[in-house]
Amino acid sequence: MRIALYQPDIPQNLGTFIRLSAGLGVPLDIIEPCGFPVDDKRIRRAAMDYYDLARLVRHASWEAFCRDRPPGRLVLLTTKGARTFPDVAFEPTDTLLLGRESAGVPDEVHDAAGLRLRIPLQKGARSLNVALAASMVLSEALRQTSGFTPLS
Repeated sequence: MRIALYQPDIPQNLGTFIRLSAGLGVPLDIIEPCGFPVDDKRIRRAAMDYYDLARLVRHASWEAFCRDRPPGRLVLLTTKGARTFPDVAFEPTDTLLLGRESAGVPDEVHDAAGLRLRIPLQKGARSLNVALAASMVLSEALRQTSGFTPLS
């Protein structure tokens, strides 16, 4: 199981994702360019002391990510998903892909996903914070695939 962020544009959310990655032992792919200046110092500041625990892989572009990512299904979390995440059987090799906070992903990326999921929300609610959405779906995916690592 992996998480991939497509061109994130809020540095605080990147820090939250790094903490999520570190805490649950799930690799995090960052697909650049980001919507803010990214260097290790800024990432470390956002991630606090979780940076060294996380397994981060930075990709210079969408094309680089597609070329270098491990095999497995690409699962896009999107408000345009036809299926809801509670109704899906996850696989241990899935990569959960999340788009930009401000714009989601372009059609090319949307079309590359093998599965497009949404979170069932109350009428009138458009979306959740991207990091919150990821944690909900990742938790269910890890539960289904027995992917939670033992507590130390």
